[in-house]
Amino acid sequence: MTTTTYSVEGMTCGHCKMAVEKEVGAIEGVTSVEASVEAKNVTVTGDNVSVDDVAAAVEEAGYTLVK
Repeated sequence: MTTTTYSVEGMTCGHCKMAVEKEVGAIEGVTSVEASVEAKNVTVTGDNVSVDDVAAAVEEAGYTLVK
């Protein structure tokens, strides 16, 4: 199990945080996810979770993952 923190552009409120957490949390292998509006990032814990999957989920939520 690994934990990785990614920068996210565009989150400005609690709704943004919830949208990112919902989409990233739906990725197969993700066991926990915590987005932070203040830090402008998302921390993902899980097994075999690719950065491309996280980027796609963040984009689906309406935001941009900074690789």
